[in-house]
Amino acid sequence: MENESGVSEFLLHGFPDTEKLWIFHIVIFLTIYLVAVIENIIIITVIVYSHQLHSPMYFFLVNLSLQDLGSISVTVPKSMLNSLMNTEAISYSGCLCQVFFLLFFMMSHFFLLCVMAYDRYVAICSPLHYENIMSKKTCIQMATSVWMGGLSYSMLHTGNLFFVKFCSKIINQFFCEIPQLLRISCSGSYVAEEWVLIMSSCLAFILFFLIVFSYVRIFKTVLQIPSTQGKQKAFSTCLPHLLVICLFMVSGNFAYLKPPSSFPSTSDILISTFYCVVPPILNPLIYSMRNKVLKMAFWKLIFKFFPNT
Repeated sequence: MENESGVSEFLLHGFPDTEKLWIFHIVIFLTIYLVAVIENIIIITVIVYSHQLHSPMYFFLVNLSLQDLGSISVTVPKSMLNSLMNTEAISYSGCLCQVFFLLFFMMSHFFLLCVMAYDRYVAICSPLHYENIMSKKTCIQMATSVWMGGLSYSMLHTGNLFFVKFCSKIINQFFCEIPQLLRISCSGSYVAEEWVLIMSSCLAFILFFLIVFSYVRIFKTVLQIPSTQGKQKAFSTCLPHLLVICLFMVSGNFAYLKPPSSFPSTSDILISTFYCVVPPILNPLIYSMRNKVLKMAFWKLIFKFFPNT
């Protein structure tokens, strides 16, 4: 696969090309990747094998862990492989595949956060109707819509990139992302993609407004709960989700709305690392630290499989 401008591969200039820093990069990224994979697999396993966790909130949390596994697997392994092989090259088709799957997992992640906000809204503001509204069929339909929405969004953006002509093949990042690809595109060949980005930004702000509106209603309802224990339980399920939303939105907006610099920037790399590498590590910790039910289910599963521990 090769585009109209004749570029058959790109060079990922994300990290300095000194041997010591490459080794450091491999060790750090390998550690991050293994931690993220282990954490998310534990979350998925505990929820799947614990019948008391078979509820809408934990069903969506399994989907979130699958998205985290997917998003970090798109970028980190390729970056480590390049360092091991002492190369910076990535093929044109490989670059577009990275863009496609990263957008797929990241946007389905965002859509899922909106669904999870709605789930918390119904659970706290309409608890008597929760089981009827968030039925098994409805949850499956919501999860399917989340994945299909991410797929459609990703296909739209990646399809536009096929018509973009590139005047350079040097990407100042350790993976392929749209802002950096647009920076090296030839003048006038990326107009359609810019319009798609503008429309996507409008959609993102609308969804973010709906999330904020949901949490305003949630906090108003929580403050009216007479018992202190009830308030603590409500906040313990809502605050982790709100923290995940803020982490994802802030880092993602910085990465995509910040104008790319003409030269490699440490801040660009750190911001991109923050939104595509850090959340898969932090999300399982955020959701498990204050979740007593999830922690109890984890230890029950440990004692079940390892009774002598």
